[in-house]
Formats: sequence, C-alpha cells, structure tokens
Amino acid sequence: MIIDKDTKTITNISFLEGQLLLIHKEKAWTSFDVVNKIRYMIRKAGNYKKIKVGHGGTLDPLATGLLLVGTGKETKKLQEYQNHIKEYLADIAFGAETPSYDAETEISAHYQTAHITREAITDSLASNFTGTIQQIPPQYSAKNIDGVRAYKSAREGKEITMNPVSVTVYESELISFINNTARVRFVCSKGTYIRSLAYDLGKSLQSGAYLLDLQRTKSGGFSIDNSITISEFDTLLQTIQTTV
Repeated sequence: MIIDKDTKTITNISFLEGQLLLIHKEKAWTSFDVVNKIRYMIRKAGNYKKIKVGHGGTLDPLATGLLLVGTGKETKKLQEYQNHIKEYLADIAFGAETPSYDAETEISAHYQTAHITREAITDSLASNFTGTIQQIPPQYSAKNIDGVRAYKSAREGKEITMNPVSVTVYESELISFINNTARVRFVCSKGTYIRSLAYDLGKSLQSGAYLLDLQRTKSGGFSIDNSITISEFDTLLQTIQTTV
C-alpha cells in the first residue's frame, strides 16, 4: 500500500490481495486490539464478510510505536516480519524495581543511585548488553509455561521458573541521562525483552531499574517515520471506500 502522508491519500489498494500497513500503535492498546480494530474498519469500508488481518511482532500494551499489520495474502509474510531486527527507544528509570520490570505494576524495591553516571551506564551497555547474551524473560510476559501464559500465573501469585533465552543486541546506545532516567537506543533480535534489559542494566550497576517507557522505531527496513495512527488510517480509509 502506498500512503502519501502529505496529501493524505491512499493508492494501489487491494486489502484482499494483501497490504502491509505501518501502524503507529498508541499506549494501552494491545497488538491484537489494533488488528481487531483494523479488521473491523476494513470489513465495514469494503463490505467484506471476512478478511485476514494479523501483525508482525507483538508490542506490549504500555509500549508505543511501529506495528506491522498485514491484510489478505500479506499475512503469509507475518513470520518473516516477526523475524526482523527491531530498533527501540527505551526510557529506563534507575533506583527502583517493579515485579513486571515496567510501569504496569507498583514499585516493589528502592535502591541508591548516587553512584550511577553516564559513563557507568555507557560502559555497562558496551560490556554487558552488546552481542549475543542470555536473558531471563519477565514473569509478567506472554511466555507459555506449561500451557499457561506467564503473566496469568504471576498475577495469581504463583511461583514461576523462567528459563534464560539467547538474544542478540546489535547496538545499545545511551542517548541521554537526566534525573536518574536514561534513554537508550537498542537494536536487537526477535524475542528480546527490553524490560529484562532494563532490569538487568540496573543490577549491573548495583542498583535497580525498570522500563518507564518504550517505543519501537524500526522493524527491518520499515520506520516509524512512515507510520500512521489508527485514527489517521480511518480517515484515509474514508477516501477509498468505493474502491477497497
């Protein structure tokens, strides 16, 4: 699909044949919420009884940014999109931890931060968070443990054993460090939990940390700069209702 963001028009449309939509997911939406909403809008606009719609890589509800959404025959490429190298901007708060490793749950522990400097963060990123590493996924994650989503068991207070997984961090760059909050750019492989990187970064600096905010900025060769919100897509969709 071709979207001209300057003229707000869509050309070369055939949702049944297959289109790739670059959606800017907003906070509080799940990836499945986005898929379901887009499916509903396309079915309504094109008077389709059904149409395949899926996404190419889950974003947590609290995360924002680029979500690749495929329609029709484009859904066959979703596994390929999921395997893309991703880029993220992560805001990491030092001096505290949460059970979910992000802002979903309440702070459970506090730590000293006076010793944390830009240099210390940069050194730790270079030494511990670049290359192929082993990380333990958060208990509050969608990982399947004995047939049950880990987050479900965690919310029920059940003890869970999370096994380490191998992931690759191709780049980790400190962008800023202000008021005990670091903004870090990560370029990493499929399956990397940025929340776990935040937690582990805190531990590596003899403190605590959790993910305050997260935005996916790239997936493979696709950039957030070319994405549109669901609201923008809905507006554009109205201009092509007779040709979808």
